[in-house]
Amino acid sequence: MATGQASGDLKQGAKSRPVSGLATAYLVIYNVVLCAGWTAVGVMAVRHYLQTKTNIGIYDTVEVPLKVFQTAAVLEIFHCAIGIVPSSVMITAFQVFSRVMLLWPITHAVPQVQDEISVPLYIAAWTVTEIMRYAFYTLGLLNRLPYALTWCRYTLFIVLYPLGVTGELLTIYAALPHVKESGLFSFTLPNDLNVSFDYYSFLIVIMLLYIPIFPRLYSHMIRQRKKVIGGVSSKKID
Repeated sequence: MATGQASGDLKQGAKSRPVSGLATAYLVIYNVVLCAGWTAVGVMAVRHYLQTKTNIGIYDTVEVPLKVFQTAAVLEIFHCAIGIVPSSVMITAFQVFSRVMLLWPITHAVPQVQDEISVPLYIAAWTVTEIMRYAFYTLGLLNRLPYALTWCRYTLFIVLYPLGVTGELLTIYAALPHVKESGLFSFTLPNDLNVSFDYYSFLIVIMLLYIPIFPRLYSHMIRQRKKVIGGVSSKKID
């Protein structure tokens, strides 16, 4: 669900429709910066684990770059909206905001979950996925896309997506009792707006949404893998 942008992966990487030289240059810079940012997140997390031999504190170590580079993915919605990337605006927005929500109003807002094993689990899945994704986009835009990277991009997700979803769901689940106890982000009647909101129930709904949505995204990537690894040139896909 929030594990990565399944929509339009090949389209951006292979430039399925012409964009201006300026737009291409911008996309190359954007993808290089994001690839470097996620690489930094990965290096910092691995270094922390090797030094401490524990997952405790990994979130604190990578918190700033993780928030910066994941939140920067909001720009991808605008890339789709203005047409320089031919992906679905709605699907991209859903995927980006699902991650941003997990990062800010859940992991950030509920400090008690930050040292749960589920957090470095989804961080690891996101990091590897995004390093490959942004490298794929960059080299695709430059027409220098090696088959090895294409193979990794459309094979490792088989493990990374379920791993990431497991981490995401366990993190939300771990946050539930703290949200319920604190009443975080919830408000009840009466109030000036004459509306109520129960964040605890909202998180449960979010968890349930994984049931219909994740299989669809996962099966989409499986179909794309069959096209790509089956020997079809990425320039001919979609």
